[in-house]
Amino acid sequence: MSTDTRTEDPDGHGAPVGRRLVLGTVALGAAALVAAPALRRAVEGGLGAAAGKDPTGLTGLLPNGGGFRYYSVASSVPRRAAADYRLTVDGLVDRPATYDLDALRRLPQTRVVRDVQCVTGWRVPGTPFEGVPVAHLLDAAGVRPQGRAIRFSCFDGTYTESLTLPQARRADVMVALRMRDAPLGHDHGGPARLYVAPMYFYKSAKWLSGITVTDGVEPGYWERLGYDVDAWVGRSNGRDDAPTV
Repeated sequence: MSTDTRTEDPDGHGAPVGRRLVLGTVALGAAALVAAPALRRAVEGGLGAAAGKDPTGLTGLLPNGGGFRYYSVASSVPRRAAADYRLTVDGLVDRPATYDLDALRRLPQTRVVRDVQCVTGWRVPGTPFEGVPVAHLLDAAGVRPQGRAIRFSCFDGTYTESLTLPQARRADVMVALRMRDAPLGHDHGGPARLYVAPMYFYKSAKWLSGITVTDGVEPGYWERLGYDVDAWVGRSNGRDDAPTV
């Protein structure tokens, strides 16, 4: 019999965790909550540096501010400073473009305050996100008539997501640059991430680096593993009874 316990959290990009580590983490109790930020940084910087990521998955069990947790499906996630960050818009468009962070900040911004809902049931209520509507970037690029969907890629080199063109053009779908009235940090997918307010959080790809217009939907990372492509909160996956947004 296997002794592994797995945390499969598509919203957080989960990882396998050994049973002894789970029990050990529980035993830390209140002290672990106090030490969690430093401990998480140590795990990421120590175990992560040695093996490319935290091979234990322990970081996925540690608090990360207001109910969010840090995960990655990639072996490692490079950090991008403001000077290094680039977002490309390409594919079936007339005017491909590349934006740095300052250019994105100068574009029209929108603000959405909505509950963040994970497909596995946890929720972070009333979370403000601010950024550039994806629709604005698509309009600037000029979507060709054969464009039907969007593929989103990430600078972790692994994660992808997709939306239909009408979904991507919703007013509550953005390239988020700020969360909770502060710049988006690395752990939350910064400097820029996709935010799809009306869908489960696994659709809101972290560490966004590319927006590619395609002629059809290409299932993303978790959809290829069986999760719904159209992940409307309360209307998909059958794992949550949250009200429809």
